[in-house]
Formats: sequence, structure tokens, C-alpha cells
Amino acid sequence: MEIIKKRKEYDAVIVGSGAGGGMAAKILSESGLHVAVLEAGPYFDPALNENRSQLRPSWESPRRGASTPLRNFGDWDAAYGGWELDGEPYTKAEGTDFGWFRSRMLGGRTNHWGRISLRFGPLDFKRKDFDGLGDNWPIGYDDVKPYYDRVDKMIGVFGSKEGIFNEPDGFFLPPPKPRLHEMFYIKGARKAGIPVIPSRLSILTKRLNNDRGVCFYCSQCNRACQIYADFSSGTCLIFPAQKSTGRIDLFVNAMVREVLTNGEGKATGVSYINKEDGTEQEIKGKVVVMGASACSTARILLNSKSSQHPNGLGNSSGVMGHYLHDSTGTSRAAIVPELLNRKTYNEDGVGGMHVYTPWWLNEAKLDFPRGYHLEIWGGLGQPGYGFGFNTTDLNKHFDGVVGGYGDKLRDDVRRFFGSVMGISMRGESVPQFDNYCEIDPNVVDKWGIPVLKFNYKWTNYERLQARHSQETFEQIFDAMGAIPLGNKAGADSDYGLAAPGVIIHEVGTTRMGDDPRTSVTNSYQQLHDADNVFVVDGGVFVSQADKNPTWTIMALSIRTSEYIVDQLKKQNL
Repeated sequence: MEIIKKRKEYDAVIVGSGAGGGMAAKILSESGLHVAVLEAGPYFDPALNENRSQLRPSWESPRRGASTPLRNFGDWDAAYGGWELDGEPYTKAEGTDFGWFRSRMLGGRTNHWGRISLRFGPLDFKRKDFDGLGDNWPIGYDDVKPYYDRVDKMIGVFGSKEGIFNEPDGFFLPPPKPRLHEMFYIKGARKAGIPVIPSRLSILTKRLNNDRGVCFYCSQCNRACQIYADFSSGTCLIFPAQKSTGRIDLFVNAMVREVLTNGEGKATGVSYINKEDGTEQEIKGKVVVMGASACSTARILLNSKSSQHPNGLGNSSGVMGHYLHDSTGTSRAAIVPELLNRKTYNEDGVGGMHVYTPWWLNEAKLDFPRGYHLEIWGGLGQPGYGFGFNTTDLNKHFDGVVGGYGDKLRDDVRRFFGSVMGISMRGESVPQFDNYCEIDPNVVDKWGIPVLKFNYKWTNYERLQARHSQETFEQIFDAMGAIPLGNKAGADSDYGLAAPGVIIHEVGTTRMGDDPRTSVTNSYQQLHDADNVFVVDGGVFVSQADKNPTWTIMALSIRTSEYIVDQLKKQNL
């Protein structure tokens, strides 16, 4: 097959347009570099009418809201992607239940995430010092703090200054007021001795600049914001940088096969499949920046074999793909009797929680090593197509007549609407060498690229953490006078622990470290084995805190991008 080679050589070729890749594109282009950004999915701009799902009524949904392999969260969710994609398989080792979510579109997963924007704290970078497990990061909070500050000011995040040591404060916009179900949660949690603070979400409650609007509280951030009031990489990083610099070329529907290297083992560019016509193409760059996501970056680098890199580019240590880990997660719902027959009104707010509970037991002696935070959901919300719930089960708690249709069903829906709320735990797992992804030697995708095979099992650390959170749920529900729904998850179901990959926070496959024998990149996210290749996604994480990873990915991407500029100026790359 003929390979089409682009004549232009870029200062940097960036693979992936999500949080890390988008930030790298902005910083590098604004520093004077000409960059190419390759994205495996199509162009996406939520302001274009053909892309817009925000404010569209449910009955316009082509499939009446049903999910599909390409739209796992329904027609109106912004994500083009899912855990199973046509033509893009992955395999699992025996005993592994890992789900790999991919978002194929400009901006990647940042189009539909919950916008929970938390900094890692001082303890999160040095957990081994406290529990003896895993490894410390080669950098600490003080190294990353200046870049967190810049992300806060550049992107915008609402919240409040609380002075909690391991939940560092930042530069906050005004937080929205709690909704009614959240006020009940606050009452119950505080009665149970559990803290509650305003959420920290990257949604603009106040004007930040002329490129973006201010949230108008439609609560549909998952649909992607047509006025760019919530954060996504395309709308808030790539588009403004394109407009101001003119130095970013986008290549969409570009499925990267491998990083190309020369006889000295240095990167010269990347090879990719143009998904629109099936041609294989090559693009040249002085520097290659990998931001395809932890698992996709590992896959591309492992497939980038040459005589200088026989085990894959950057894998002389044999560590690449190992230490894969995802956040833990489990949930419980309850009905609040005081919210029965509540008045209905618009309390939509932002597209996410207005309050949350940060981890509060760092000093406690527990039977598991790492913590979790609590997320709250519920309220009225706009009903979707086919809206409804099992009123029969809810009536059982109030000695009501079960079953019914017509007027009885309508009365029950009105009675229970807005009375159910839930709590979800998101926690930190302990990285394990034996949890990893590798190249499956027998399976390729539709473009002939070898796929990933996953090996992953939870440990008792994560199971006991989930058990503790289930007990916490019941404490809070009891304190707020709520009635838990369903049976409490027990040991037979790992206490409701979600399968790895379900929370979509996977990190660790190209971990950073000072020792090339036990890590893939150095502390500037530069491959030990090829100094002109950098990784700016969650793959470099040595450990995942109980916080969502996006804010840390972007802070580190700024740090790495400015290091790249410095090294290019010094002609060290």
C-alpha cells in the first residue's frame, strides 16, 4: 500500500486533542511553534447547529434517547464513543473485567465529563511515605501548584476557600447555591460528622473572557455547551489558540498507528490511517507529544517497534502498560419522605453537583489505605423521553397501593418526582504492577493495528474501601431521615464496586520516575529512551488520588510544554 507522506515538518506533532493534548497545542502554538494535532474522531463544535443537542427536547431524539455503541449515554450526550466501538476491539485476560472507554471526537472525553476539577494535594503525590504502598511521585505539590494556579485562571473553576490541607484551595469563581436535595444531604452529612463543601467544577458562573459565555443553568453540560460556558479542550483551548496564533493544523479522523523513529532511535513523526479514505499517511515533527489517553498512548508506543526499540518505543524498562489503575466507584440511592409531593420548579443549576464531600479521614486508622470523596445526585431535572421509574417499589415503603396505570400512575409520578437522591463514591486504588495492558499478538482492529489486551483485578484494599463507603451512605441516609433503596451491597458483589474502567479515570501506563529501570518518562514527562517524545495524558501518573485527574493532566501539560519550548530553544532536542 502506498504511504502518503506530508512534506511539511512541524515543530511538534500532538497525538490526541483532549485535556493534555489540547493544553499542549495551546501552550506550544502560543510560544511560536507550528503544531499538528491528530484526533482519531471527527471535528466537533457544540456551537454548530448540526452538533448541538443542548436545549433540544427529548422527542427530537432519533432513537428516543436510547444508547448506541457510539453514544453510550444516549443521543443527547456529547460523547462520540463508548466502551465497545465498532471495528475497535480489545481483549481481556481470563478473570479480567475491564471496560475501556474511548471518546472519538475533537476534544476527546472533555466534551462530556462531569467537570469535577480538583487539585491533587501534598499527600497525594507522596502516599508511599504514609502507607508504604506503591511509589511516590518524583515531584510534589509545590512543583505543580504554579501550574494549577494558571489552569484555574485560564479555564475557570467555581468553588470556595476551605483551608483543608489535602484539598488545596485555588482561584475560584462563585459557586452556585445548593439545590433542595443537596440541602437535605448537607443536613444529614453534618449530623453524621461528615464534612460538606461547595463543589469545584470548571463551569463559568462569571465571565472569564470574550471567547466564552456564562452558564445559564440549563443543567445539560453533558450535552456540551453551545456558548462554551463549561470546559472542553476543543472550545476552551484549541479554538482560541487557533484563532490567536494561526499555528495549529488539525487532522481529524486520524487513527495513529505508531511513532516513527530514525536510525538513532529518535522520533521523526507519526504514521496514521485516514479513516475517511483508508489511506496510510505520515506526518513529520521535531517533537512528538502523546496525549491520546493512558491506554491509547501505551498502545501506540508499544506498537512503535524498531531495531532501536524492539519492545516498543520507551519500553526498555518493560514497565510500559503496567501499573494501570482506575478510580474506584460505588453508589446507593434513597428516598427522602420529606420530599414527597414537593412543588415542581426549575432548580436545574449547573450540569453536576453543587456540593460534595472531600475525603475526611486521612488521620484515621482504617482497614484500607487510600481515601474517597462523595458525589451527590438527584433533584427535579428535566424529564427525558420515556421518563419514569418503578412507582410500585417506591410505594412499598409507604404502605401504598402498588401497581396502577392512568390517573394512579400519574399521581404516583407526581408524588415521587424529585424525592429520590443518591450518593456515589469515587476513590483511590493502589497501583499494581500486575494490572496492565499489553499488545494482543493475535487481534487487530479494522485498520490492521494490533489491539490492547487487559489484565486487571481489584485487591482487598479497594473492596474494603467500597465496604466503608456503603456504611457511610447508610449513616448519612439515616441522619437525614431517608430510606435506602434496594439491598445493601455485600461481599458477594464486592460491596457494589464498579468494574475497573467504568469510572473512566484510567492512568499509570507510562508512569514518570527518576529511575529509567522502573519508569517510562522522567519528571518532565519525557521518554527516558527517546528525548524528543513526551507524554501529556494520565499515563504518567504514579498514583491516582481520590480526585478526578483532569486538572492535574492540564497542569502537568503546561509544565511539560514549557519545558519543550525551553529545550528547543537550547537545541537540546
